[in-house]
Amino acid sequence: MFSCASKCKCYRYRRNRMLHSVTGPVVLCGMMLAASMPVGFVCSMARAQQTNPTAPVVVQPGAPGKPSKTLPPSTRATLPPRSQADVEFMQGMIMHHSQAVEMTALISSHTENKELRSLGARISSSQSDEIKFMRRWLAARGEPVAMATAEMSGMDMSHQPMALMPGMLTPAQMNALRKAKGAEFDHLFLTGMIQHHDGALTMVKDLFDTAGAGQDAELFNFATDADNSQRAEIKIMQNMLEKNSLEGKP
Repeated sequence: MFSCASKCKCYRYRRNRMLHSVTGPVVLCGMMLAASMPVGFVCSMARAQQTNPTAPVVVQPGAPGKPSKTLPPSTRATLPPRSQADVEFMQGMIMHHSQAVEMTALISSHTENKELRSLGARISSSQSDEIKFMRRWLAARGEPVAMATAEMSGMDMSHQPMALMPGMLTPAQMNALRKAKGAEFDHLFLTGMIQHHDGALTMVKDLFDTAGAGQDAELFNFATDADNSQRAEIKIMQNMLEKNSLEGKP
């Protein structure tokens, strides 16, 4: 025979086991449900518990040492001012990059040099992407993609449409590159692309040397990145030229 106290303990034990068997899965399911909810939904639930503002707050950071300003909710972002030098730099660099891409397109059919093929693929990919960026930059500002060079000085641009861009290969250089094969092509490509990259560095320098130019953040970042990457590629190509020169010696 159990005592009354023993019966009470057994009852509480059975009751706790029953509660655990019922509430345990419920709590677990609740945790699994919360874990399976999309993050945005959970965040929106959290935000719903906060007081929603009646209107968006637009804050304009102040200059160093100056307080920020709260602007009207109707305020809209505007593009930063740009100079004509900015526009001409982008237009000119599109033309410049286009010839580099044209040069790299010759590699697959003119040389078996794996190192040169890898370099050419990288130049082609990066400069093609940059051309797309520059086109978007100009379009967003209502500027044409092409420079109005045909009207300059009454020049006939039909045979040399991009002669004004620093470092670009002349028609004679491009013809020689198209006709070359193997080691000769490798040499002409590397020397030509080094010349080409040097011209791009000149264009960046001229941009930043122009008063009021290069202040646009997107343009500044692009020009700086282009300068850094092309300097690095010049060193790579110079090393390749030196290597090829040593291998060609008897």
